[in-house]
Order: sequence, then structure tokens, then C-alpha cells
Amino acid sequence: MPPATANHPAWLKKFLGKFSVMRSAPRELWIIYGAYIMENLAYKVGSASLLTLWLKADLGFADKSAGAMIALWSAMLTLVTVLVGSLVDALGIRRTFLLGFWICLVARMVMTVTAERWIVLPFGFFLQAAGIALMTPVMVAACKRYSNAAQRSVAFALFYALMNFGYAMGDKIFDQVRKTAVQQSPLHLEHVAHVWSPTWQSLRQCPYQMLIFLSVVFTVPGLLLVWFCLRDGVEMTEDGVKITQREKSGINSVATLLKSVGETAAKTWKIFSSLWGQAPFYRFLMFMSLVVGVRMIYYNILVVFPNYGIRELGEGAQIGQLTGVLNEVLILALVPICGVLTQKITAYRMVTIGSLVSALSVFFIALPPAWFKPLAQGWLGNLIAHQWLGAVGVVNPLYVSIFFFIVLYSLGEALWSPRLYEYAAACAPKGLEASYMSLSMLPMFVAKFTVGLISGWLLAWFCPDGPLAHGVHRASSGWIWFIIGCIGLVTPLGTFLFRKKLQLHEEGR
Repeated sequence: MPPATANHPAWLKKFLGKFSVMRSAPRELWIIYGAYIMENLAYKVGSASLLTLWLKADLGFADKSAGAMIALWSAMLTLVTVLVGSLVDALGIRRTFLLGFWICLVARMVMTVTAERWIVLPFGFFLQAAGIALMTPVMVAACKRYSNAAQRSVAFALFYALMNFGYAMGDKIFDQVRKTAVQQSPLHLEHVAHVWSPTWQSLRQCPYQMLIFLSVVFTVPGLLLVWFCLRDGVEMTEDGVKITQREKSGINSVATLLKSVGETAAKTWKIFSSLWGQAPFYRFLMFMSLVVGVRMIYYNILVVFPNYGIRELGEGAQIGQLTGVLNEVLILALVPICGVLTQKITAYRMVTIGSLVSALSVFFIALPPAWFKPLAQGWLGNLIAHQWLGAVGVVNPLYVSIFFFIVLYSLGEALWSPRLYEYAAACAPKGLEASYMSLSMLPMFVAKFTVGLISGWLLAWFCPDGPLAHGVHRASSGWIWFIIGCIGLVTPLGTFLFRKKLQLHEEGR
């Protein structure tokens, strides 16, 4: 037997042994993972890439006005995330989770049953942003609270991989519902009637409302899992699982309720105001500001790419699989492996290296599609477009360039994104994890608003709606991604130049 074969079982055993540290993690960590999968599935199906299409198809917004609404939605989501972090630390993980799930459930139900703007925008569209924002910092805080130092890298890697597992299932459903609607209706999806009755037949003919209805269905299991299975006051320490019983303040009267709310608000304000007197917090905030560049790539994939992909590749193109499913399956496979193999490398260095790979990947889609024509006409184009995505006819070279873009972007993301959460958790003092994580979104308040606002303008200028004519769209649309790629390069360049000021000592490295 060759030496390489003989050594393989030992190598495999050593590799898998790195995951064995998770055996002592409390059940709450696995409950969080399960709830997170369901919430990310609901989010990907009923929000994410869907919202910009839903605003246009079902509410009648144009490119620029839809972009403005997405800008407001994203800004609200980020602002609420910033404000509620200290509430999480004061209220506790379980209670905040339940509040977020209930708000999302109500908002998504409203978006399912009506398309009247004056109802669905405040009580569905924007309310959902508040619910999602409540759960963003608590997810990361819970991941740190329920793992010790030896488990943390693997815990965050699994956290990020499972998030993408939920996303992948959501993108698959997104494409399938759209494909079914295209086959059943002679109408272009952008011209579905704006006012409809909430019947099952109407749902089938209005694919975006159908997707929102499915997000309601997927929200329920996560809510029930947290409600009945998650214990309060659990913490994983270096000595094992510790459970601290929280004081039970029974809400037996209006006076008791108001007192409880008042005490929580006072505690929240005290925690929030104390952060601004901590010098390490400003270093942390500067780092998160630099990371905005590469994170804007992801938000542009969510906001810009759905319209771009449909306009360049056609209404029936499987854009969810081409970007979302491909990215998320790669992340699901790569993140645990990268997390284990790079345990000894600092989170800061991994963010710098990974963000450089992700930023450079965008330029594949900015290049002229004609450069990829030989590959599109060969076995690779046939494999991607015909065998995988079910496209017919001559393969558009964009299928190949987008494929390379997503593969390279995913490799970079697998290196930097989970470690970003780890860096944030490492900066936060004990008991302030959610506060730090929520305030790390402060730079994203400006970034998300900007992405939403410029998305409509970029599409209108470089990739306007309508049939392709003489390659006009194809010749100009690359500029969208050239601009986005240049913005993404801010992160690796900035973190490299300011490494002496921003890098911190990380335990075990």
C-alpha cells in the first residue's frame, strides 16, 4: 500500500478531530443553528433578492423609485440593528429572539394578504426590516455565548455555513416558483396585476406573493423551536456549561409591564452610552468601516443582480441558482474546511486576504462578455447553461463570466466573512457582545442606503429595462460591476495599510 494511502485515515481522523470540540457545546448552540437555518430560508425566499422585483411587479414602482425604497428599507434595518444591540444585552437572548420572530411573522403575513401600498409598506415591508434587525445581533451574541475559546472558530464557521445552507434552499425555491409562474402565465412577470385577491390561484399567478407566503410558513418552525426549546441564562465557559437563572418579572398588570419596560430601557441606555467612552470601541468601528467596501459587493448582488440577470439573460434564466445557490453551496463546503485549516491564523489577516480575493472576483463580470465566448461555446458553457441551468439555444458568454465571478467571490467570502464575526466577538467585552455587533452595523447604515439608492440609477444608466438591441445592454452593463469592484478593493487595501493600528491580539494565535 502506498504511503499516501496508508497515511490517509490518520490525516482524516486528525482533520475530523478538530470538530470534536463541539461535542461539549450546550444544546442551545444547536437550537440557534436550527432556528437560524429556518429564518435565513424565510429571509431568502421572502426578502433579499425578491424585494426589488416585488416592488416593481406587484406595487408598480419603477427602477429608481424601487431603488429608493430599498435604500430606505436597508437603512431602517441597519439603524434598528444599531439601536437594539444594547436591548439584547439587557433583555436576554431568548426574549429578543421571540420578539424578532413574532414581528417578522406578522409583517410577512401582511405582505402576503395585500398589495395596497398604504397598508403593506408600513405594516409589512418596513416592519419586517425591524424584525430582521432584532435577530441580527442576537444570532452572533448567542454564537459566542454558547461556545468557549477552543470551540469559537469552528462554531462561527458552522454558523456561517448553515446560514448559507438556508440561503441555498431559499434560492432554489425562488427560481422554481418563478419558473412555474413563467410557464403558466403568458404575462411578463414585470407586468403582473398590482391589485389581486389573496386566493390560492392568485398566489400561483403572482410568484412574488407566493414566495412571501412561503416565507411565512418557514418563519413558524424557528419561532416554535426558540419558544419551546431554548433555555434562558445559559452560557458556555471554559469550565463547562453554566446556567444563571434570570429574575422572572411576571407581567400581571399594566403597571408591572410599564415598570419592566422602563427598567429595560434604562439598562439599555446605560449600556449604549458606556460604549462611546471605551477607546477599543473606536478601533473596532474603524475596522468595520473599512469592511464596508467588500460587504457592498454582497448587497449589490442582492439588489442589482436580480434585475441585471433577468435583463441580460432573459426572464426564464435561473438567476437564483447561478448566483445564490452556487455561492451558498460553495460556502457550505468551504467555510468549515477553511475554519479548521486556518485556526492558527488571525481573524484580521484572514479578512484582509479573503476580501482581496472577493473584490478581484467582481472584475470577471465587468470584462467584455466576448472574451468568454470560446469557453461559452465549449464544454464549460454547455455544462453551466444547458446541463445545470436548463437554458436552451446558444450559450450567452455571461453565464461563464458570472460563474467565474461567483466561484472566486465565494472562495474569498469563505476566508473572510466568518472571521469577521470572530473579530467582532473578540473585540467585545463580556456581556456586551450584542452591543458591539449591533454598533458594528453603524457604517453599514450609510453603505446599505447608498447601495439601495444607486442601484436604480446604475440599472437605468447601464442596463435599462427592455429587450436587448444590438448589444447595447451588454456593452454598457459591465460598468456597473467595474464600479462595484473598485469599491470592494477599499477593504483589503485599507486593512493592510492600517494593520498596525487595528490588529489586536487574538487568544490562541
